[in-house]
Amino acid sequence: MKKIETICVYCGASSNGPAYHREVAKDLGVILAKEKIKLVYGGGSSGVMGALADSVINEGGFVTGIIPEFLLSHEMAHKGVNELKIVNNMHERKALMASMAQGFVVLPGGIGTLEEFFEIITWRQLGIHNKPIVVLNVMGFWNNLTTIIDSLITSGYMREENKELLKFVEKTDQVLPQLKKIFGQPS
Repeated sequence: MKKIETICVYCGASSNGPAYHREVAKDLGVILAKEKIKLVYGGGSSGVMGALADSVINEGGFVTGIIPEFLLSHEMAHKGVNELKIVNNMHERKALMASMAQGFVVLPGGIGTLEEFFEIITWRQLGIHNKPIVVLNVMGFWNNLTTIIDSLITSGYMREENKELLKFVEKTDQVLPQLKKIFGQPS
């Protein structure tokens, strides 16, 4: 049976979101580090991204940040990560993040996080990968996303069975058990 070794987490770089989003990211970081699961993420040092990376690092975990060269100053690349990969563009960033991970977690974020989410779920729907996707719906943050998905199904633009390609959980301590369940690994 395969073991989850690396998880890709999509999340926001903005520090303008609610503080509890950063706290949830820290909690997830502790869990990943304790389980010795490596983190792959967008490489930023601020917002939910920074809180997550800091937490994994502080707990002795391994972090790979992947950032396009043009974002080095904008997102302020995290200087404390174990490995920082600088790529040419966003497409390379997303492809490398996806190729390095055995599963995906979506935390609160903005348009970039949504774009990453929709791309990775599309890739799963098309059979490009068969990796688990878990959305952490912190205090209902992603409720409108579930409404959109339901609307896509109702309107005939998404098959009902494709809703099973991702799982929504509401608590940080549900993320890893859900990933392991989808992955076929005991909790």
